[in-house]
Amino acid sequence: MHSAPRALCPHVEWAVAGVLGTRVSLDWIRQPAAPGTWRAEFSWKAEAGTASKLASALRGWHLLRFEVTAEPRATAEGERYSCTPDLGIFHAVTGIHGDILIPEDRLRAALLRSQRGETDLEAELSKLLGKPWDDELEPFRYAGEGAPVRWLHQVV
Repeated sequence: MHSAPRALCPHVEWAVAGVLGTRVSLDWIRQPAAPGTWRAEFSWKAEAGTASKLASALRGWHLLRFEVTAEPRATAEGERYSCTPDLGIFHAVTGIHGDILIPEDRLRAALLRSQRGETDLEAELSKLLGKPWDDELEPFRYAGEGAPVRWLHQVV
């Protein structure tokens, strides 16, 4: 959680707990990149598909900035969700080394829109890679260096 107003912090914990099926108490610290907001970090282990459930549970609050990442496993690719109040939610599939994997149909659609003059190919590729979300979230990531991390475990 990169930034949340103080009033939403307990609601974030309840939403995460509802998805993970266990009580969650995050260590909230002030977010210097957005005065008046708070941040928390945690790691979790659960079945594949939990990242999308977490992102869905959190995306309803317009004032949150967050990222949810699921590491790839033998039976599933990884996932990355990024969300900002201005941009909404971004989803990408990630490979074993953390690279974003863009499906060929999305690349072809971006190329076609560019060829028709509807958009700029560089801008389309930038969105497919999540660059606008990275640009907005980077100051919030940097502000969290040294923040405590809570490890959550779920036997699968």
